Amino acid sequence: MKPRIIALYLPQFHPIPENDEWWGKGFTEWTNVVKAKPLYKGHVQPRIPADLGFYDLRLPEIRQQQAELAMEAGIEGFCYYHYWFGNGKQLLERPFNEVLNSGKPDFPFCLCWANHDWTNKTWKKGSSMRTDSMIMQMHYSTKDHIDHFNSLLPAFRDKRYIKVDGKPVFAIWAPCDIPEVKNFISLWQEMAQANGLKGIHFVGYTTNAAGKSVKDGKLSMWDTTHAADFYNNILELGFDAVMSNGLARAQSLCHGKLSMLWYYISGMTFLHTTLRTDYAKAMSKYYVEEDKWENVYPTLLPQWDRTPRAGIKTDPLCNATPNKFQKSVEEAIGLISHKEPEHQILFLKAWNEWGEGNYVEPDQQFGHGWLQAIRNAIDKFKN
Repeated sequence: MKPRIIALYLPQFHPIPENDEWWGKGFTEWTNVVKAKPLYKGHVQPRIPADLGFYDLRLPEIRQQQAELAMEAGIEGFCYYHYWFGNGKQLLERPFNEVLNSGKPDFPFCLCWANHDWTNKTWKKGSSMRTDSMIMQMHYSTKDHIDHFNSLLPAFRDKRYIKVDGKPVFAIWAPCDIPEVKNFISLWQEMAQANGLKGIHFVGYTTNAAGKSVKDGKLSMWDTTHAADFYNNILELGFDAVMSNGLARAQSLCHGKLSMLWYYISGMTFLHTTLRTDYAKAMSKYYVEEDKWENVYPTLLPQWDRTPRAGIKTDPLCNATPNKFQKSVEEAIGLISHKEPEHQILFLKAWNEWGEGNYVEPDQQFGHGWLQAIRNAIDKFKN
């Protein structure tokens, strides 16, 4: 078997006028990455890139090199974060638009609609940052859904666009935030078929634990036992599949409800605290049996450390290494090995989220280790 590993891809590595205004002239994802400092003993910060350096995604040769690295590791394609806020307003669209219009790199892709507001909590505050709490808000309407689909139709028709069951894959980060989401999905399915497509393969992102249980409508803080309910909630909205993430569940099981409660309470006060979890321990609790469902696509998590963006008030995973990541990838591949080949999908979270310490691109500490971990895991399952 060969798993279909699709890497979530952040286009925040080039300046845009809005970020210049909100965060300071020349702001990119690298701005916070290079300012990061160790916050506790053994904390590796800042994370420094290796082969690609502090790149600018306006350069086509960088995008080509990224694709080549991904191909060598066995990754099927990139899933670009897509920022559409309504009324035709987009942000960070240039890298993907240039990939689409130039035909290069010749590497598969799809889109994940990051349909969330941007506030001044999105990235770490700076002295030049605007003081607005809401800096870009999501807006939804039927007319806008139509305009949104039409804007993406050239991408859906591109030969490189990743498909499942013959349908272009379109992931949505906050599926429950879309008003009357069933109507939105039906509208896009109709428009897709009217334009010669088989339809759209909608994938909704969700954790496998949440702040409250959906079972019987009862409140249960950091529920870790009802993944099936959380997954079914998304599927019942009309989504074809679920992109699952187990970090919240793993942290809850590692620390217990009282520690989790204190972490969140302290985050709302001046008593800032950092919730640290051992990577291997967390990943041993990351996946659930329901991730074996045909229509559930688990995520791969190489590492996690948002301190460059959020400072001390966050929840890093500690002691992550390529070898430990490889074991997690092997477990994930095993979970999906019985599925139909089309559905043996794993979303890598992520390719290049450097500000969240969540990347597999070469770095100064481990070189190509993160990418090699994926390649090694895939090779173990070759027939």
